[in-house]
Amino acid sequence: MATTESIQVLKNKIYITIAFLILARIGVFIPIPGLDHTNFYQSMKQNGTINFLNIFSGGGFSTLGIFTLGISPYINASIIMQSLTKVLPNLKELQEEDGIKGRQQITQITRYLCLGWAIIQGFAIALWIKPYVFNWNINFIIQTTLALTTGSIIVMWIGESITEKGIGNGASLIICLNITAGLAKSLNLNFSTDQLIFNTSKLAIILLTFTSMSGIIILLQSATRKIDLVSIKQLGKGINRNSYLPLNFKYLGVMPLILASAGINLINFQFARAFHNNLIIYYSLYYLLIITFSFFQSSIVLDPNEISKNLKKMETNIPGIKPGQPTQEYLQNIINKLTFLGGNLLFCTAILPSLISNTTNIPELKGLGVTTLFILVSVTIDTGKQINTYLFSDSYKKLM
Repeated sequence: MATTESIQVLKNKIYITIAFLILARIGVFIPIPGLDHTNFYQSMKQNGTINFLNIFSGGGFSTLGIFTLGISPYINASIIMQSLTKVLPNLKELQEEDGIKGRQQITQITRYLCLGWAIIQGFAIALWIKPYVFNWNINFIIQTTLALTTGSIIVMWIGESITEKGIGNGASLIICLNITAGLAKSLNLNFSTDQLIFNTSKLAIILLTFTSMSGIIILLQSATRKIDLVSIKQLGKGINRNSYLPLNFKYLGVMPLILASAGINLINFQFARAFHNNLIIYYSLYYLLIITFSFFQSSIVLDPNEISKNLKKMETNIPGIKPGQPTQEYLQNIINKLTFLGGNLLFCTAILPSLISNTTNIPELKGLGVTTLFILVSVTIDTGKQINTYLFSDSYKKLM
């Protein structure tokens, strides 16, 4: 049972989190000077790539404020670091053997990568918006690059502050906030008083689609493949069903959808005529991209060789499977099957709004993006778990 003191501490963490999130939203609406924002907004309104980027910046790419880059440079830097730790022995050793000190050094390297990535993106945007600038020159390029880079670093600091002083998951909560801010606009719901029956049916179908997609996402988040384990100490006593290696779809996350959506938007932009009214080609390419990026994400997050080595160190085996190479091959086979199944579930969830929209003639459903919904559901579940973990640990400390 949580004490009054612990509940008050939790409330303070929530207040701090809300304050930082408000600060993150304010920066989106502080415009970059020297830009014809009205002309720019009208030109970008129908741009599919910009609309996709707006999902994670809360409309920042339409308004082009100082927080336009948002948390994306930090996310990209984190992904790069995850990949580098798999291929560079020094980073891998730093992560595994140096404990807290090693993780702090990796975090610092990630921050430097975030800074470099933000500079590159800020410079690219300064070049890209040239047709909409009143007086485009070298000073404008430098000022805009510095403004966007500084904004990105501030957002990174906000995310880390929420993680340390708030309720945790700072970067995820910032993305979640941006998505929520643009969700109503992306759905673009229009109801008229003279079509009450149609409006009620429309709303019911949207809610049913939302519930179905949320159910599949929760399944992806919670479903677990349990691999029985037996240690040397258990030999002769039978298999303990409480001792198992859990593998679930959480390792896929939302990254395959983000990368596949970015890829399909880029392809659609380059080959618009080929995709126009040809859903078979569109869905086939989208499916291949999701499956490909699912296996890519799996290769980054899960290493069967590493799991096999850790099991061997703990003197633990999988029943009926020899240690070493056979265990690695067995785990790789299971991971491949899970990745393929997870990729297919992601694809089904991704195309569900579009299919129902085409069937029911409700265009608003196309604004219900699975990427946004996946992030919202995932962050909500993780934040709830974070709060429960805090209350449980506090109760445990009081008990001890």
